[in-house]
Amino acid sequence: MIERLLQWLNESTCNFLAVQTIIKELQNSGFKEIRQNESWEITAGGKYYMVKNKSAVFAFVIGQTGIDSLKNGVKIIAAHTDSPSLKLKPNAEIYGDGGVVSLNVEKYGGGILYTWFDRPLSICGRVTVRNENNLCPEEKIFDFKRPIAVIPHLAIHFNRGVNEGNPISVQKDMKPVIGYFPEARIREAKAGKSIIMEAIANECGVEAKEILDYEVNFYPYFKAQLCGLNNEFIESGRIDDLSMAFAGLEALLNTKDEENENIRLLALFDNEETGSGTPQGAASPVLRDLLERICYKLGGSKEDFYIGIANSFIISADDAHAWHPNYNEKYDPTNHPVIGGGPVIKINSNCKYMTDSVGAAIFKELCHKAGVNYQMFVNHSDIAGGSTLGNILTSQLDLRGVDVGSPIWAMHSAVETAGVSDHLDMVRVFEKFWGR
Repeated sequence: MIERLLQWLNESTCNFLAVQTIIKELQNSGFKEIRQNESWEITAGGKYYMVKNKSAVFAFVIGQTGIDSLKNGVKIIAAHTDSPSLKLKPNAEIYGDGGVVSLNVEKYGGGILYTWFDRPLSICGRVTVRNENNLCPEEKIFDFKRPIAVIPHLAIHFNRGVNEGNPISVQKDMKPVIGYFPEARIREAKAGKSIIMEAIANECGVEAKEILDYEVNFYPYFKAQLCGLNNEFIESGRIDDLSMAFAGLEALLNTKDEENENIRLLALFDNEETGSGTPQGAASPVLRDLLERICYKLGGSKEDFYIGIANSFIISADDAHAWHPNYNEKYDPTNHPVIGGGPVIKINSNCKYMTDSVGAAIFKELCHKAGVNYQMFVNHSDIAGGSTLGNILTSQLDLRGVDVGSPIWAMHSAVETAGVSDHLDMVRVFEKFWGR
């Protein structure tokens, strides 16, 4: 299972590639695609998935009892496909002395910026290409899968106080350098034949002039790997939150053929790192629309839908902060989870998480039945924490639920650290939730 996780992390260098990875596994396991702009035919016991924006995916298994499986409640695990990164701006090339070319970028989400310096970087993403249908341009997903850029740090000799604190300007300090080029090539670039766009077009097998727009992400060219004297750690970019997305995927594939009186649904949203306020984000009606449509296609009524939602439960799965041995003062003294200690239940009295005592109790009992230890996370009372999908989803659906995650170090770093045993334990709990 851990080898699969490492492989999936390596293949999923951005949200679009993560969804491609998940779709491949779903198709190999007999899931059938349904599309928002087409009529649906779904039946009891069927396995289906729906893609939104090529960056969010919703996979579900209908219970053998059809509409009664919805009325009995939908068991949902939710996570997200996006991670903090650097994104390429339009008209991105900046030309410097000697023919050096760097790129203009902006940050996506709240990454730890200094962890991006002096690492080999690659790019991936989506381009839209001209075709005959103006409202539906062709889309191509690409990944260079090799290092093409670096953000070099200023030498300590020019900033002697760098280790005492180093404020970073994304606009000034974070421009990736892609190389040095001859004068003739720079003149061509300035005249409109962009170096980076030519490279992306070549990677996608199209002419640069046919590319209408793009969403290009930089990522550290770093392979997911095991670490620690006993290989107890997982080191990778994008662990937050792909580890939870892939734990949900693993559990769904492992339980998909078991008889069940509920609907099992894996909801993997996009854009959580920027507030979820997109059509493919948790603040949109996409999940509600999906569930309503399932209800009606199974022959149910509006009343059946309301009953089903009232009986449903969601596990909002987004990684948690593990206790850091160098920064004990940053953590709550009695509720700080450790790597290797098991899944984490996340609590916040100001409702940054959706967890209440009922949701926590349900998850604790799932852990007990799965033979897995659980941990609690509460913020240090003087330090504000973040939020996640759970309470955002409740603005669209009246759901019971709980916020959980695996404990990790360096959340939002270019490379994060998680625990092998925690991932295995979380999959066991998810499987128990879905009926194993």
